[in-house]
This record gives sequence, structure tokens and C-alpha cells, in this order.
Amino acid sequence: MKCPNCGYEMPEGVLYCEHCGEDIHIVPDFEPELELNMEQTMEQTISNVLEELHESTAGREEVPEPEEYLEEWPEPEEYQEEWPVHKKRIWPKVLLVFLVLCGAAAGAAAWYIKGYYSEEYQIGRAEQYIMQGRYDEAITCYNRALELDGDNIELVFSLADVYLLKNNKVEYEYLLREIVRSGNATSEQLNGAYAKLIAIYRDRGDYQTINDILLASENAELVSTYQAYIAREPEFSINEGYYSSIQPLKLTAAGSGKIYYTLDGSTPTEESSQYTAPIIMENGDYVVKAYFVNERGIPSEVVTKEYHIENKEILAPEVNAISGDYSFPMYIEITGDTEDVYYTTDGTDPTYASTAYTGPIPMPLGKSRFKFARIVDGVTGTIAERSYRLVMNTDFTPQEAVDTVIAYSLSTGKINDEAGHFDATGDTYQYTYLYVTNIQKVDDFYVIVENYRTEDGNVTRTGNNFAVNAYTGELFKLERDERGRLSLNDLYENEDSPEGE
Repeated sequence: MKCPNCGYEMPEGVLYCEHCGEDIHIVPDFEPELELNMEQTMEQTISNVLEELHESTAGREEVPEPEEYLEEWPEPEEYQEEWPVHKKRIWPKVLLVFLVLCGAAAGAAAWYIKGYYSEEYQIGRAEQYIMQGRYDEAITCYNRALELDGDNIELVFSLADVYLLKNNKVEYEYLLREIVRSGNATSEQLNGAYAKLIAIYRDRGDYQTINDILLASENAELVSTYQAYIAREPEFSINEGYYSSIQPLKLTAAGSGKIYYTLDGSTPTEESSQYTAPIIMENGDYVVKAYFVNERGIPSEVVTKEYHIENKEILAPEVNAISGDYSFPMYIEITGDTEDVYYTTDGTDPTYASTAYTGPIPMPLGKSRFKFARIVDGVTGTIAERSYRLVMNTDFTPQEAVDTVIAYSLSTGKINDEAGHFDATGDTYQYTYLYVTNIQKVDDFYVIVENYRTEDGNVTRTGNNFAVNAYTGELFKLERDERGRLSLNDLYENEDSPEGE
């Protein structure tokens, strides 16, 4: 059973509506206008019959009033002898009055019943009441019409509009929600109801409720139309579970806004880490919780996913210098764990036969290509590859630096010719360019190393190294101080004899 005032579904047998407080009538309300019409009809009929009755007895003596007839009514077996003639003539008149009254009552009742059970009549009366500003009567009529046609969504809209005219926004909102929950509403009717509801909450600044009702609608078209009001849960690029390698976790969300997350299982807030790049999950357990806040400040539900990472991969070494062009000396360095790292410069993949990394590597002049890999128990891990191009802003070349050192050795008598001979044995001193570097932040220098080469081809380093300024060509003896740092010594102030060297 539904409440005739608000349409709320009530249990059978209750005497008032728990939703709006309206008393429930066991029998339908009778309209005052209809009752007045019935009374006027019956009074007119009685008046006409009494007038005719008095006219028929005019001139007779002691004509009693109608009430007296009833008081003097004879017993059935005696009426033939005792009733006067004029009484016998009055009886049909009384009967006629009774029948007319019954007919009028029956007609009025039939007319009322026909209207009470007519949806069209109830709607018409409701519209008339609205024009007269009688909103309570209009509500009663619309509720009755809904009792007759409960699936008529347009009637619910009409009833809601009357409540809005009364400024009863609670019932207005309630009826609109009834429409969106109804399974009988068309797509157009649903869109209309949602539009009215969203307007209500937008005026209140209640964007969270807009988000909730739109997500609950599961209507793709509607959600698309009001996308700006929705905060959907962020999506995780990786399903939760066990992984045996490093996993980069990406978080995405529809619409404009921000994603906040935690990795320790705590509930994220706007004070938590903001997602800006993939979350790298290496070894261990991760409890990732994240939620989305759209540009209107509406938060989504928090999503929680758990991961266990047991990394069995051999990671690529981390290299400090990124690939690219350089115009100044640079050291290429492995950061973090440097154990078991090997590298190549010829484009081949590193093996145990490749050069082992032992410390920072000066970047070569010109183009170079490095490959670094960690090799453990014969298994080569992920390779880190870097490409460089170092071009110094100078016209002084490494070969000119070597020639400067040779000229110095000739001037000191250490060698007898540019080939490096110093006696008749055939052994020689050889001078070779190694790399360019900045020394003690003084300037950039070409490093030249001295080697001893026997006649049969064996080469060993003598320990003598030179530094030639890459911009001025100035020559220095290159040594290491007590802390192992490179230092520059002026050769012309501390010259050593060839024999001493």
C-alpha cells in the first residue's frame, strides 16, 4: 500500500505514513464540492415533491404534514378500511420522493466513483488546483493518479514539480531519486531526472554526492556527459601477486586530477606521495594504496594491492654519465655496487675477458661507446650501454701534446732522437697519450705516459707521466700526492737528469 500524500510504500494495516506523517483513511476522501452538489440535488427534489403534495390536498380540511403520515401509518391488514382516500393518494408521492432521493444519491456516488477511478480526471483536477495555487489538493490528486497508474514516470515528474512549487525540496529530491531507481524510466526520463538532481547538488556544492549517484548509475552515456564530476578509482598497470623480477608499477586515472599513494599499507591522504612516475618495486613486500582526487576536489575510493617481489635478475650497473655530447672532460663512473662489473668500448658485449671496472674512467675524446654488465657465476646480467661524443674547445691536439713531451726529453738528453733511442741497444722510450682530464680544478690537461720498449717488443711503464695543458701546451710533470690525488710539478724548476729517470 502506498501513502496517498507522498507515495511512500507502507506495510499493510498502518494508520499513518512513517515517511511524511499523513493519516491514512480506510475509505476514500469524499470531495466537499461533490457532497455539496448531492445535498443541493436532494433538497431540490424534496422541495419539488412537497410542493406537489400540498397542491394535491389544497382545500381539504386537516391536511397533516408529511411527518404525521408516518406516525399514523396503519398496520397492513387494516389499511384498506382505515386509510382515508386522500392518504392512499399521498402514499405514491412519498414513495416517489424516496426513489428520487435514492436515485440522486446513487447518481452522485456513481459520478464520484467514476472520477475517483479515473486517471485522466485526477490529472485534470490536479492541474486546476495548481492554477489556483492549491498545491496540497494537487498533490492528493497526483498521488491518486499514481495509485491508478504506478508506472507513469511523467506523473512522478509532475508530482515532484508540485513539491518544488511548495519549496519542499526534500520531497522533490526524494521523487527524483525514485525515478532514477525506477526500472520503467526511459533513457530520456533518466537523463532528465539526473540533470535535476545534479543541479540540486551543484547548487549546494555537494560534488561528492554527484560523484556517488553517477557512479551508481552505471550509465556510460550519463557518466561521459558529467565526467568532470566523477572521481574514479586509479587503475594499476600490474595485477597484485608474486613476481620474480623488478616491476615498474604505473597508476592512471580518468579525468584531470592527482593520484596519491603509500607503499607501507597506510591510508593515503593529500599529504602522501603524489604519483608522477612509475613506482619501481625491487625486492620485498609492497602494500600499495592509492586514490584519485579530481580537479573539483572529489576523492575516489582507495584501492589496495599487495605485491611480493623476489628479484632473481642481475641488474644493469648504474652509470653516472648519460649518453650525449660533451665539451669538457668527464669521468664515467659506476654508482652503487661496482663488484663483478666488466665493460667494453668496441661495441661487443662484456665477458670475463673484458676490462674489469676498478674505478672512474676518463671519457675519451671524440666518439665512444661503452657497454657495462655485471657477470655473476658465469651469467651476464642486463647490459647498460652509453654513447658519448667529447669535443674540446681547443685547437691543441693530443698528438701535439705528445710532441711537446718528446721535445722536452730531447732537450734534457734523455733520448737521442724522436724515435726514443737513447743508446746502441735498440731499446727506446715511447710517449703515449692516455686521456684528457681536469686536474685539481686548475685546467684541463692531456695525460701522456712514458713506456720502456725493449728491442724484442716488450713494453713496461716507467712511472713517468706528463700533463700538457690542453689549451696552452704548457708541460708539467704529473705525480700523485700522499692522498693519491694528481698533482702538477713544474719540470723546469725540478729537472731530473736522464740517468736519474
